[in-house]
Parts: sequence; C-alpha cells; structure tokens
Amino acid sequence: MVSTSGHTLAGPSILDSFREELLPMADIVTPNLKEASALLGGVPLETIADMRSAAKAIHDIGPRNVLVKGGDLPASLDAVDVFYDGNDFYEFRSSRIMTPNSHGTGCTLASTVAAELAKGSQMLSAVKVAKRYVEAVLSYSKNIAIGGGCQGPMDHLLKLKSNVQRRPFDPCDLFLYAVTDSRMNKKWGRSIVGAVKAAIEGGASIIQLREKEVETGDFLEAAKACLKICRVHGVPLLINDRIDVALASDADGIHIGQSDMPAHVARALLGPDKIIGVSCKTPEHAQQAWIDGADYIGSGGVYPTNTKENNKTIGLDGLKTVCVSSKLPVVAIGGIGMSNAQAVMRLGVPNLKGVAVVSALFDRECVMTETRKLLEVLKESTKIAN
Repeated sequence: MVSTSGHTLAGPSILDSFREELLPMADIVTPNLKEASALLGGVPLETIADMRSAAKAIHDIGPRNVLVKGGDLPASLDAVDVFYDGNDFYEFRSSRIMTPNSHGTGCTLASTVAAELAKGSQMLSAVKVAKRYVEAVLSYSKNIAIGGGCQGPMDHLLKLKSNVQRRPFDPCDLFLYAVTDSRMNKKWGRSIVGAVKAAIEGGASIIQLREKEVETGDFLEAAKACLKICRVHGVPLLINDRIDVALASDADGIHIGQSDMPAHVARALLGPDKIIGVSCKTPEHAQQAWIDGADYIGSGGVYPTNTKENNKTIGLDGLKTVCVSSKLPVVAIGGIGMSNAQAVMRLGVPNLKGVAVVSALFDRECVMTETRKLLEVLKESTKIAN
C-alpha cells in the first residue's frame, strides 16, 4: 500500500476490498506504520502503545496474525516491530541501521516469513527468522552505491558471498559444554590453549572461554589460538561476555548473562550466523532470549557452585520448569559434575541437550581424562533416559 520511502502504491479505492476480502483470508498481515494507519482510517501511530492498539484493531478485521513494523517510529531509537496473534503481544527489537539502501525491506520480510512457513516453521518462529534476515541484509548492503536515485537496493545474496562458510549451530553441540576458568588454569599451571586442547581431546562438544582475570590483549591472542584448535576438530568456540574479543577473534559466538548486553543488541553486532547463548533462571528469561534472537539458553545454577559468587540455585525442579517453557535448546549449568550429571540428564525433557561444566573438568589434574569420564557418564545417562 505504502512503501518504506513513503510512496503510495495502492489508492484508497481498494481499502474496502483489503478489509472485506483479503485480510480475513490471511494467515498474517505485515503493515508498516503508514499502511497500518491507512487500514484504520488514518489514525496516527507514534508510539509502541499505538502500534499495539493498531495490531489488535487490524487483527479484529480478520487476519490470524499481525506484525506492525515500526522501522519509521520516530519515538524509538531501535527498530521495533509488534506482533499480535490474538492472545499475546511480542516486541521484536533490533538496532536501527542507517542506510539509504532499504528498497524492498517489506517485501523481503514478508517473503521470508512465507518461505519459513513453507519449511514448516510456526508463525512466530518464521517472523523471528525473517526479522533477523532483513537486519543482516540491511547491514551487509548499507554501503552499496548503485544508480543515482535517493534509495538503493539490498543485496540478498550475502550468504553466497561470505568468505567464511560456517557450520550451522547444532543443539547437539551442547552435550558436553566445557567452560574454562582462569583461576583454575593458574592453579594447575595450564595455559588457556592447553586447557582447551585437552578438553577437546577428551570429547568436549563445545568450548566457552570464560576468562575473568586475563588482560584483553592476552585473551584475544589465546582466543585466536583456541579457535584454530576448535576449527580443526569441528568444535564451536564461544566467548563469555566479551563481545569485543568474540568479534576480534572471529569466534563462533558469545554467551551472555542477564546483566550483560541484551541478546538482540549482541545479534545486531555479531550478525545472523554467530551463536548466541543466554543464561536464564526463569521461563520469562527464556521467552525473552528466544524473542531477542538467541540460539540456546543456559539454565541454572542447578546446584551450588564456587565459580560464581552469590549465584542463586534453581535445582532440578527449576531447571525442568525452564526447559518445559523454553522454545530454545537448553544446557544445564551450575555445580554439575560426575556425581550428579546423570540426575540432570534423566529429567526427561526433550530440549535439555547437555550440561555445562567448569570445575569438574578444569579443577582437576588431567583435563582430558576427566572429560572422557564425564562423557561416558553422559552417554550412559542418555541410554537409560531413552
């Protein structure tokens, strides 16, 4: 009806046909602010509250789902879209990308939603993927200079042109999640690289570098060295908290806590292909992580631990509650080791994919041996659970 640049593409004479015939048939309608306003008789939309009201009013016309796109919302620093399914509202936020190359954003988003639905995705998941894709394409295309017009195109082929082809995130990578600790490495006289190499040789399926007492320059060099080892073995490498180190080292992703930057900001900085994990203690945390574009959540602490001060434990019941409510794969974290790993993995919730361990591997004399032992315990527990 109205393009992102403000040009009218369909006159008012067809509005009645839209309302009476087309929208009641639709699984989803994705108006921008100008289109939503036109559908509702010209009502001004200037705030997120206005967008919510508009989404509900348009839903009352007949479509089963509504996504009001707020890329032009003047009162917001972020690009905020409001989704309404007839029961609940969801807000999708991303950093605003300043570029004249935004021709076709609405068509691209709607087409991506349609493609994801054709692949079998649920509606909310399809919208989430589409939002992330458009953001990635806008960022990739922001400096393209083609033609003499005031608005340029987006380059949809960014994945074909990327120099680094990464293996997609596999939730099974969470099975034995090894988290390093600088104090333990120092205690046992190990380097970060040595600790990571030993854990991988013992069977760790994913590595997180959690190094709180290492200088940034040393951390970056160690991360680059660890990444080389991980790439040889096909093991993803994540960085805890430090998005600067993750970017500079080209690590496979980052793990962030509730007090760190929001996952949607991390996603805007890292792009669509990097792995983002978020620590979550409640179903509400898990829901927000999913909306914000995370790939998995770490839930805990399940048991008391010495690696994190004042860390409230949630126990096995709390872990199960989060797992049941989460739309993302879950790795259990906090105080897990040889003696209790089986109890965790026998909870019987499908999206619990593994355990994250620190002391059980790295506060031991031989990291490789302890990793192998724990791997066997986990394999045995999954056999029993099945």
